[in-house]
Amino acid sequence: MKLNELKPAAGSKKTRRRVGRGLGSGRGKTAGRGQKGQSSRSGFSQGAGWEGGRSRLVMRLPKRGFTRVQVQFQIVNVGDLNGFEEGTPIDVETLVAVGLVRHLTRPVKLLAGGALEVRGLQIEVDACSVAAARAVADLGGSVTVPSAAESIEGGAADAVEAASTDEVASSDEAASSDEGDAPGTTETA
Repeated sequence: MKLNELKPAAGSKKTRRRVGRGLGSGRGKTAGRGQKGQSSRSGFSQGAGWEGGRSRLVMRLPKRGFTRVQVQFQIVNVGDLNGFEEGTPIDVETLVAVGLVRHLTRPVKLLAGGALEVRGLQIEVDACSVAAARAVADLGGSVTVPSAAESIEGGAADAVEAASTDEVASSDEAASSDEGDAPGTTETA
C-alpha cells in the first residue's frame, strides 16, 4: 500500500450533478427548474412560512398576551473581579478588554455571586445589587452607578443598614402607640 494508491471507500464519494450542460446530458435546457415562473428565475428565494402570496398561517392565528420589553443587562459577579489588581478603576471598557462582557453599548449589572478578594476596587456600572455594593465596600472599594445621585461607598452601605434599622424602630413605636390607645383609656383635651 502506497500513498498514491489510497482511495476513498466505495460509494462514499459521489460526483456532483452538473446541470444545464446541453440537451444530451439529461439535465439540459431548463436544468430541472421547469417552465418559466418565479422558481425558474435566478436569485429566487422563498422564505419560511411563504404560502404563495396568501395570508400566512402565523398571521391567520389569533394572538394572545403581550411581549414585555426588558433591559438586557450584561451580568458580572463580584467573584469575577478577583483577576484585577488592588485599587483598579473598573468600567465597561475595562470589562470588555478582559472578556467579562462583550458589548460596550449594553448596560452592565454587578451582582454578588462569588467571593471578592481584591481590595479598593473603584467600579462604575449601570446597575448594582445592594449585596454586591456591600461586598465591594467591605474591602474598601466603591461602586458608582451613573444614574444614581451618589456613589455607593462604605458610608452609603452603612446608611442603607441604618435606614433599615430606623424602619424597624419606627414600626416598634407605632406598635407601642397602638397599645396606648387600647379600649378603656380616656384622653382629656
